[in-house]
Amino acid sequence: MRCDNRRAAALISFFLIASFVQSSENQALVYKKKYIMGTVFEIAAYDQSSEHASNAIERAFQEIVRLDDLMSNYKPDSTLSNLNRSAHFHAEKVPSDLYRVIDQAVQFSRLSDGKFDISIAPLVNLWKAALRGEGTPSRAQQEDVRSCVGYEKIELSPPDRISFRSSCLQLDLGAIGKGYAVDRAAEVLHSMGIRDALINAGGSTIFAMGAPPDHTAWLVHLRDPSNKIDPQVMLKDGSVSTSEQTAPSLLGNDSAGHIIDPDTGMPLKTVFTVSAVSRTATVSDALSTTLLLLGPKKGKELIKSMADVSAIWISHEAQVETVTGGPQILFGRGL
Repeated sequence: MRCDNRRAAALISFFLIASFVQSSENQALVYKKKYIMGTVFEIAAYDQSSEHASNAIERAFQEIVRLDDLMSNYKPDSTLSNLNRSAHFHAEKVPSDLYRVIDQAVQFSRLSDGKFDISIAPLVNLWKAALRGEGTPSRAQQEDVRSCVGYEKIELSPPDRISFRSSCLQLDLGAIGKGYAVDRAAEVLHSMGIRDALINAGGSTIFAMGAPPDHTAWLVHLRDPSNKIDPQVMLKDGSVSTSEQTAPSLLGNDSAGHIIDPDTGMPLKTVFTVSAVSRTATVSDALSTTLLLLGPKKGKELIKSMADVSAIWISHEAQVETVTGGPQILFGRGL
């Protein structure tokens, strides 16, 4: 799971989209961006009225800000921060959005045999301190903090109560929260009559609504660490998310970085970047991190057990692994 904000991992330029896909006679293209959740959210939307599209985008941004106030573990007064302080052996009532995203995260934990685990927050905080220059944690420190982690200790009581069966458990929604916010933003746009739009959460999660005028889908170029393959996906009413290791190594190994492996309690070692395609941004966001942690072999097995999802693993040496159960991933250049 993440120990820092992910860098932009899926390459897309809304300005290129605006120039390549021109507004038609009846459709105006409106583009806006806003810094939220520690990253830049961008929305490009088509509508007959540019004023209406602009208002819809602003409403979508407001929804993302609202969700950030619920889910942020950086804001000490967020709902999640309050939950992390008060839910130990005590059931706390939470807003429906927070309950829903935690419930979905726990489902992913079960699906991945614990590789995806939002209770990783104590380990995340430990390695964040190391990245700030406070020194690599000792084995004893790591083992002590690992005892706090375990999604099985999260107790969900429908419809809106959560408690922790541990005195030190804390949650970090960094591997699913942005995806959830993107889905809710898309719902806001749809409720206001917007049918064709693209939402980009810092390059790491992208959701496509409909398609640009005179096109069947949105063309999205995925992250290619090898710069040799140019993987692409045609998105329509679907999402793609990308995960990779980008932070400097704390262990003398360039493959160690900002995603923590719950099994070892240490930064993940991997040569791959992963992009996952699904119908919702919540799923693609959680799935990309899960697949990076699982690796291609186990990741493919997981994908085959799910509906309407696809994935691609790419290394810096252009080693490629793909599995398709949803939108097909294309290649712009030959291997």
